Amino acid sequence: MCFSLEWFKQLLILLVIVCAIIGILKILLPYVLSKLGAEASEGVNIILAVVRIIIWAIIVLFVIYVCFALIQCLMSYGGGMPLFPRGR
Repeated sequence: MCFSLEWFKQLLILLVIVCAIIGILKILLPYVLSKLGAEASEGVNIILAVVRIIIWAIIVLFVIYVCFALIQCLMSYGGGMPLFPRGR
């Protein structure tokens, strides 16, 4: 199905990854272009900002995964989509 919950979950995951990459590039590109020989303290600040973006992206991906697992569990309880595939 084109517009299923699984499709929407994958779309949200892709959106989080793209936003994280864009955020990292917005930090790194001006730094690299303007100060190739910058001080060590500035480099540490850049690295910490990149790590912060990566940590938030991982947290958001985990929340998306848990939310959709709970939704699928609720729907399978009511006779909707099963959470785990069942053998025939």
